[in-house]
Parts: sequence; C-alpha cells; structure tokens
Amino acid sequence: MARLFTVPAKNDGPESAGSPSSKSEQTRALILETAMRLFQEHGYDKTTMRAIAKEAGVSVGNAYYYFAGKEHLIQGFYDRIAAEQQAAVRAVLDRETDLEARLAGVLTVWLDIAAPYHEFAVQFFKNAADPDSPLSPFSPESAPAREQAMSIHREVLAGSKSKVPAELRDVLPELMWLAQMGLVLYWVFDRTEGRERSYRLARRGARLTARGVVLARFRVLRPLVLEIHELFTDFLPGMTRALPAPRAKGREKKDSG
Repeated sequence: MARLFTVPAKNDGPESAGSPSSKSEQTRALILETAMRLFQEHGYDKTTMRAIAKEAGVSVGNAYYYFAGKEHLIQGFYDRIAAEQQAAVRAVLDRETDLEARLAGVLTVWLDIAAPYHEFAVQFFKNAADPDSPLSPFSPESAPAREQAMSIHREVLAGSKSKVPAELRDVLPELMWLAQMGLVLYWVFDRTEGRERSYRLARRGARLTARGVVLARFRVLRPLVLEIHELFTDFLPGMTRALPAPRAKGREKKDSG
C-alpha cells in the first residue's frame, strides 16, 4: 500500500523538539498512516490501538490523545481523502464550464486519489456497510467529510454553464453525492486492471447526470427530481433535508391517507 503521508519513521509526540504545531501534525499523520497499514495487513477488527501505537513508536496514551479510537482513525482517513479531493479538483473546476466535464473530472479525481487505498477499502468495507457503524458514510460521525464532498458538487453546478432551476440547487448536490457513493461501492469491488470499469462508470454517470440536469429545466420534470430526493432523505439516515417542511408534511398526510 502506498504511504499516506510523508512523515518521519518515529515520533515521540507533540512534546518533541521543533515547531509544536508541525510536530503535532506529523505525529497525528504518522499514527494515521501506521493504522492504515496495519488495517490492511491484519484487518480492521484484529488491529488494536496498542499495536498501532507500538508500530508508530508512540505511547498508547499519545495515540489516544490524537484519536479516541479506531473509528476516529477511519474518520481521519475520510477527512484526509476529502481534503485531498477538494484541492485536486481545483484545476478541473477552474478550467471547465461544461457540466459533464466538471462532474467527470471531479469523479475521476476521486478515483485517482483513492487508488492507493483500494485494498484497504476492501478490508474495512464490511464495517462501513453497517448502518449502525460510525464508519458508515451516512453516520453523524462522517458528517464533516460528507458535507465537504457535497460542497464540491455544489461548486460543480454553480460554475457550470448549465442553468439549474432555483428549487433544485440544494437538492441536486445531495443526489450527485449519493450517486458518487454508488461509484465508490462499485470501485470497492472492481477487480479490473487500474479500476478501468470504475473510470468508465464515472464518465458515463457524469454524462447521464448532465443530461438529467438539462431535462430538469423543463418544469414538468422537476417534481420527479424532488420526489426522488424526498425518497432518499426519508429512507437514508444522514441525508440532509433540503426540501421545505410544509411539502414534506403534505406528502406524509397523503401517504397515510
């Protein structure tokens, strides 16, 4: 597995000499990198915080100082991937105005960033797939990384030359993020060389989404998009509710009638 960060081989913690902030960040990165490697080698369930601390060359207390538990290590990984994507998509979003090109660029950038971690993703997927696990992308603990990913999709739409109806501007980024989660799931199980099929899915999905946004400009189709969004916000915990409460209440009365 590729190294996640460039950090010293050993580090005694934030009390070490040098810039406190820099040393603290290096220690945190070292613990996270070590954990990712051990999770891949031994599995998430069999790797303990004590083993991570020992391998990283820090005390157990120091490991818990930075991460309250293994779940928080995975959240650190999520946050790191989200931050890397946020930086890497700048070139695409600054250059492209076509919606399909912007979205395809964002999705392929994510696949590029995630490529070194594919085997690790396979290891922890069974934990992330548990709806009660804090590792789930829909969990409250995953909210920061989830919101950061949705903010990218908001920017994808806002900077495109495609006109997005005002009533769909909050809805579409959430649906686009959900579609990205479908891509991530496919990527986890993709065994083609270089995850070639995942890249093809990203490009074709971007094309389909762009066409859907164009069709949504027709007023007759907007209620369908809103209904799809309501369906996901009702049945997927973690999806935020961007739709007005009165509409939701009216629909609930209709459903119960």
